[in-house]
Amino acid sequence: MSEVTAVFRSGGALSKALPGFQPRPAQQEMAAAIAALDKAGDQLVVEAETGTGKTFAYLAPALLRCRAGSGAKVILSTGTRNLQEQLFHRDLPQLRDALAPQAVAALLKGRSNYLCLNRLEQSIRHPADADSKVLAQLQEVRDWANKTRTGDLGELATLPEDAQVLPRVTSTIDNCLGRECPQYEDCYLVQARKEALEADIVVVNHHLFCADLVLKDTGFGELIPAADIVVFDEAHQLPDIASQYFSDTVSTRAIVELCKDLQFLYKTVVRDAKALSQIADQLDRAARDLRLNFPLDPERSNWRDALHHDETAKASTHLAELISRAQAICKGLVGRDKDLDQCLERLELIRKRWDLLLNTHVTGYSYWYETSQRHLTVHRTPLSVAEPFGRQLAEQDARWVFTSATLTVEGSFDYFNERLGLQNAKTLILDSPFDFQKQAMLCLPRYLPEPNSPAMADALADIVKQVVAVNRGGTFVLFTSHRMLQKLATNLLGVIDRPLLVQGQSSKRELLNQFVEAGNAVLLGTSSFWEGVDVRGDALSCVIIDKLPFTSPDEPLLQARVEDCKMKGGNPFASIQIPQAVIAMKQGAGRLVRDVTDRGVLIVGDNRLVTKGYGTTFLASLPDMARTRSLQKALDFLAAVPEPAALGKEPSAKNKEPSAHDKEPSAVTKAPPITCENN
Repeated sequence: MSEVTAVFRSGGALSKALPGFQPRPAQQEMAAAIAALDKAGDQLVVEAETGTGKTFAYLAPALLRCRAGSGAKVILSTGTRNLQEQLFHRDLPQLRDALAPQAVAALLKGRSNYLCLNRLEQSIRHPADADSKVLAQLQEVRDWANKTRTGDLGELATLPEDAQVLPRVTSTIDNCLGRECPQYEDCYLVQARKEALEADIVVVNHHLFCADLVLKDTGFGELIPAADIVVFDEAHQLPDIASQYFSDTVSTRAIVELCKDLQFLYKTVVRDAKALSQIADQLDRAARDLRLNFPLDPERSNWRDALHHDETAKASTHLAELISRAQAICKGLVGRDKDLDQCLERLELIRKRWDLLLNTHVTGYSYWYETSQRHLTVHRTPLSVAEPFGRQLAEQDARWVFTSATLTVEGSFDYFNERLGLQNAKTLILDSPFDFQKQAMLCLPRYLPEPNSPAMADALADIVKQVVAVNRGGTFVLFTSHRMLQKLATNLLGVIDRPLLVQGQSSKRELLNQFVEAGNAVLLGTSSFWEGVDVRGDALSCVIIDKLPFTSPDEPLLQARVEDCKMKGGNPFASIQIPQAVIAMKQGAGRLVRDVTDRGVLIVGDNRLVTKGYGTTFLASLPDMARTRSLQKALDFLAAVPEPAALGKEPSAKNKEPSAHDKEPSAVTKAPPITCENN
């Protein structure tokens, strides 16, 4: 028996250290496969379905590498900061105490999560255009700054996620002064990175990892070459996140923020440079005017098409001209102030990227834009990150592990591996230990309207009403569009006798807390609720999915990938759209059964599962649940779910503490505070 396998056996280190721990064959198999990666460059891709215990399966071999005197370094990367904090604060300490008590662990977030002392001081001395709300938030940050040790703004739970003060008290790669900063020695970000450099285990997230991999951000870049092993949990998110960081992006928000900094410098250090204030005002106005060329409601669309409109093209060219003028004025002031010199570098970077975004004739990229109520962001995204991402991995002396519950399509890893450029990766599929035939039922009701029929909202509302009538627990209704969500919310409001929670009413965390607290609520949600949500027990016993989660054909990045696939003679529907939708479907279905005692029903309101040939691909990728076309049979199954006491469960998932061997901790019960950005 290998050392890592012995850790998981009955009477082993984990069994002794963690009450309630039970060995799982799949968990041992995954841990052994990771331990068997014996040389730099080895790659392992593992689909570990819900219940296999993948978190402990990768933590154990990682910790064994970090025992005293080994000199090994491990990087653990998760899909979100919320999961990052759960891993660092809950799971990692349990295993570290048992396997490698001398190992030092560090939590590292992106720079936008840390208080910038220099910018805080500037904001306090020169509040400028701050209104009363921002001033109140600034005072709150100032009071907290006198007490914090880490400078992690996640500690400020009372501060809204979108607090207006945050850009004023945090830095970006663009406006950070680095070693030139007068507060450099006391910088919280610098301290966090020093701790990470000295640690044996560093917990990051995919956004931060990719930002470093691509941008070579100062400081953190030294960690990756030193890593002995890198583990990506929730790896199915990695291709899309990586594509963001291999993109060239310019936002009017960044330009407006730069103009604010230029105005501040004019008022404080270069008061004789009236031209600086004038060009900042003109540039600010031009950025805002460009946004006005687009509809008021937020949208995502094709940037190439947008530039075919004369007004948009003129406004974009005018913006480029003003950026050049601002560059020229700043060049004339070089050497007078460090912050001003740094603003010149920001202008040069924006101009370089804006030129790339205006030259839409270059192939191999998707040119697209997205708007918020106030700002426009334009992107140039490579159609594939396989080559650059695969090259970056090949240049690092590390062993690589990619794991998630949803990586395969009909048992094949080809779609995932090709997207990331993984070559000769070892693969492993670990089935869930749950008895889906007994615990769950998949229902595709007969006689439903076509998915895009106007009658679908009423049909779906009728299904929800029938489910609520028999379901003692809670119900998730997952949508592929906000439009359908709002229609159903209108149809159900005041009609059902259960709490009705609708995405957008409050934050995702607050909605989940309310859902679990109620125990029998109905929650309507779109993409953000399809994954990363772990509600165990009777609080969730039915999941309804409105239709197959194909990406909208109007989505600009998909359009570009489809066109590129056609030019290469491929079948984009089979090779891009179906695999993408299958993985999303697996994520949504995975919300239902999260524990060995869970029982419930999955209802899919899309008859294409049986009328289209590709329906078999979806069905083959879902858990092996009992299946029926009869809604009544599904309702009977739901009504027969035993009372919580009969299953030995707590009355509600809110009181259920996951056992030590569970696959992953609940995102609802004891999740750390959500911080401000996704990286």
